Amino acid sequence: MAIFSSTEEMYEVLGTLWRDLLSQEETGKKFQEAGIVIRFSVHSPDGELWLFPDREEKVVCGKADGKPDVEMFLSGDDCHKFWMQELKLPIALATRKIKAKGPINKILKLLPMLKPAYEKYPEIAKKHGII
Repeated sequence: MAIFSSTEEMYEVLGTLWRDLLSQEETGKKFQEAGIVIRFSVHSPDGELWLFPDREEKVVCGKADGKPDVEMFLSGDDCHKFWMQELKLPIALATRKIKAKGPINKILKLLPMLKPAYEKYPEIAKKHGII
């Protein structure tokens, strides 16, 4: 059985996580300075999550107008494992559990800014009853 019971639940959990992360002063500034539009294309359940560094609405759950600089393709379960730190990005990319399109070196440079999200995700997931 999939971790996320529906696309809406996935949007609620991941949208909350990213909005929280990007609202933090230091993390939000680093993301804006990186200037990368990111689209996460998730399956099981199907959905999209967009991150925009230069828009008022930085996190969009669902389809959005824009051209991504980087696209990440992964399952909802692998997304959950990533945030639970059970799946490391370099290994996931090498084993194709996460597929990426675009300048991945830019994404890898952003990994250090995710530390607060690794701490926050379990509490958000618990609140939604998925752990």
